[in-house]
Amino acid sequence: MKPFFSVLISLYNKENFIKSTLESVRAQTFHDFEIIVVNDGSTDGSEAVVQSISYHRIRYFKQDNKGAASARNAAISNANGKYFALLDADDLWQENYLETIHQLILSYPNQKVYATAVSIETANGEIRSVYSIKNITDGEIYLVDYFESSYINTLLTSSSTVVHPSVFAKTGTYDTSIKSGQDTDLWIRIGIHYKIVFINLPLVTYRYGKESLSNKIKRVVDKPKFDNYTDLEAVNPSMKKFIDLNRFSMAILSKLENDQISFNRFEKAIDYKNLNKKQQFLLKQPPSVVRCFYFFKKRIEYLGIHLSAFK
Repeated sequence: MKPFFSVLISLYNKENFIKSTLESVRAQTFHDFEIIVVNDGSTDGSEAVVQSISYHRIRYFKQDNKGAASARNAAISNANGKYFALLDADDLWQENYLETIHQLILSYPNQKVYATAVSIETANGEIRSVYSIKNITDGEIYLVDYFESSYINTLLTSSSTVVHPSVFAKTGTYDTSIKSGQDTDLWIRIGIHYKIVFINLPLVTYRYGKESLSNKIKRVVDKPKFDNYTDLEAVNPSMKKFIDLNRFSMAILSKLENDQISFNRFEKAIDYKNLNKKQQFLLKQPPSVVRCFYFFKKRIEYLGIHLSAFK
């Protein structure tokens, strides 16, 4: 019999996190699931940690290092569940996460994509992720457009999203040509075709450790270019604004890297009406000023002060 959920975890060099991540899945109050772990050629002790855990629901696979997109696709291809629950190898679920998603599915059986709110772990405790849903209230359920809801932070993440397998049949899986940010590219394709059932409860903890790849400046050449969506943007204003906000992030990253060619490519595609005053100001600053702002922002985060150009 098929499990209700397949929990899909791609693993690369997370030996200090994967045990607690798996324990957070094992502690779920809803028990009808399998766990698919795909080790993407880890060079640390990640494999030993997983193999030290005796739990019949874990199905373990390993491959040579091919990148996160490839490992996530391998997990998808090996999954047997009625729904696929995405989870990064260093994040945590509250014990009622799957039970809550299960209730959302029963309440909205004609929908295909489900998500919860996220808390972000920082050096000074956890902070709630903020979304661009009008009059948003704690604990409420919303059926929303992905793009309109994600102008501040993405409504979908790699640890808070559950999809019906038919979604991947329609949208395709992760783009293996994108080394970093392949999840954003997938969310765009999902947002084109599906509404999101979202509950504003922070049932996922995004762990933002110093050793996390997410806490480093990534190369802009490894990021999505968004070139495939130009025609659709022209007829979908909310999608255009969402992608322009992502282009803004890529343009700022280009400035941090002194990559003028990439900056020009992203900046010229932006409709400045989709940016707020802070974002417009930052795009006009020289790279040296942008770098000062960036490192100042990172430094004061350790004091519990969080600045954002998106609100």
